[in-house]
Amino acid sequence: MDVLDTGGAGGSLQISTEAISKIAQMAAMEIEGVADTRACAAGVRGLFRRVVPQKPVEVALSDDVAEITVSIQVCLGVRIPALCERVQENVKAAVQSMTGITVSKVHITV
Repeated sequence: MDVLDTGGAGGSLQISTEAISKIAQMAAMEIEGVADTRACAAGVRGLFRRVVPQKPVEVALSDDVAEITVSIQVCLGVRIPALCERVQENVKAAVQSMTGITVSKVHITV
């Protein structure tokens, strides 16, 4: 578990990558058109071989900056590029406002 230590006046605050991941997951699910935040099997090959399940949200922290990857499943008939932009914006805004951590990139896997 990675932890970001944001030392402030009179103390410190530690934020785990799991907490950031949960915030990002909830922010993604707020967007209309996102059916779920679950990683899928790797195509047709994933149906026939054992695949290690992936986390729906991965967070990489480096020098107080987060890079987030969110795996989503979309509802039928949704325009994927527009949906992904809305998810990226919402995830970035939610993580930055709730944690004070700068988000450099939000990658979306559909």
